[in-house]
Amino acid sequence: MAQDARAASGGYRIVVLAILILAYTFNFLDRQILGILAGPIKQELGLTDSQLGLMGGLAFALFYTGLGIPIAWLADRWSRTWIMTGALALWSGFTALCGLAGGFWQLFLCRMGVGVGEAGGVAPAYSLIADYFPKEQRARALAAYSFGIPIGSALGILFGGLIAHAIDWRAAFIVVGLAGVALAPIFRLVVKEPPRGAMEGPAAPIPAGAAPPRGGIGRLLAKPAFWLISLGAAASSVCGYGVAFWLPSFFERSLGMNLVDRSLFLGSMTLVGGVAGVWLGGWLGDRLGRARPAFYLLVPAAAFLVALPCFFLAIQAQNLWLAFVLFLIPTGLNLVWLGPVITAVQHLVAPAERSTASACFLFVNNLIGLGLGTWFFGAVSDALAPHFGAESLRYAIYSGLGFYLVSAGLFVLAARRLRHDWVE
Repeated sequence: MAQDARAASGGYRIVVLAILILAYTFNFLDRQILGILAGPIKQELGLTDSQLGLMGGLAFALFYTGLGIPIAWLADRWSRTWIMTGALALWSGFTALCGLAGGFWQLFLCRMGVGVGEAGGVAPAYSLIADYFPKEQRARALAAYSFGIPIGSALGILFGGLIAHAIDWRAAFIVVGLAGVALAPIFRLVVKEPPRGAMEGPAAPIPAGAAPPRGGIGRLLAKPAFWLISLGAAASSVCGYGVAFWLPSFFERSLGMNLVDRSLFLGSMTLVGGVAGVWLGGWLGDRLGRARPAFYLLVPAAAFLVALPCFFLAIQAQNLWLAFVLFLIPTGLNLVWLGPVITAVQHLVAPAERSTASACFLFVNNLIGLGLGTWFFGAVSDALAPHFGAESLRYAIYSGLGFYLVSAGLFVLAARRLRHDWVE
């Protein structure tokens, strides 16, 4: 079976990677579309920034993080492709239902439903990629998969804004949600289940359905590198998710941009900067991490230290073209971590435990980063509004940039420990 997997590693594995990227694109499109629609939703439903932050973060993160580990446990024992197919259909269906919400709690519950579906969409994909690509290409393959983040975020901003302008915000949810539902059966037809561990060398791969060794989660949680990596990623995600969600509102309130203009502006910035940053991280990870695994974590640490002052200067810019250039740099650096860090997590466990390890990592990263990030910026904005008025969001964003320093420090500490906890 390992030989069959390797024989299929040419054109077919590129096709598999492409459709995994497409599914991940819908994952982030449906996740991030709320940010560009926050203005019209806030106006129609009479919401506060704190309520919008809860819908963008906690509503999604509650079930996304809580269900991620049991679903990944199942993915280590059952078909990863069937799990991802069902997850794609579920989160897309709930995205469409968001367009029918009549108030805060209805929209909050629909966003929770999106989180339930997306809980099965990422960790199994990490495991599939590790079984389709050899070690020396894994950081680049995982980085390529992570293109779904900037592409999906950009399309969510672009399509969400344009559809909302042409029709309304409800139609934007319905259109993108139904498109994802239509993709689900295509995904199942194209992506085949590979043998686990097929790319790990001469050892026999693990058949699909075989139970992984006992105690996998316990061994993972006992490794300091896991906690340092997960908390470092979570700290960066507080800022990353928070800024991504609130930038459309910032450009509306502080720079006076209308819905279409900020959709085009932010969509192109997210696409160009994000794709470049993701690929840079994967390329540097494979090039430097091959000789010394610590570079899988030192590369993103350096990226965050450079991103912090760039974001600070960008938020101060009043000229739109200058703002575009200044935001483009940290938008890319903010995503450099994806390929290298995810690769490092894959190597903290044996091949048969990778879905579960990824889910544990995502649990920490998203519960803190996604659950706290969007709410934190919204709550600080509400608190500062009596003093700064419409500019309160600008100062809320300033306050969150310090999370990049925390992230860089944790990644440096994790790099010193990584070799000891590494599994070949």
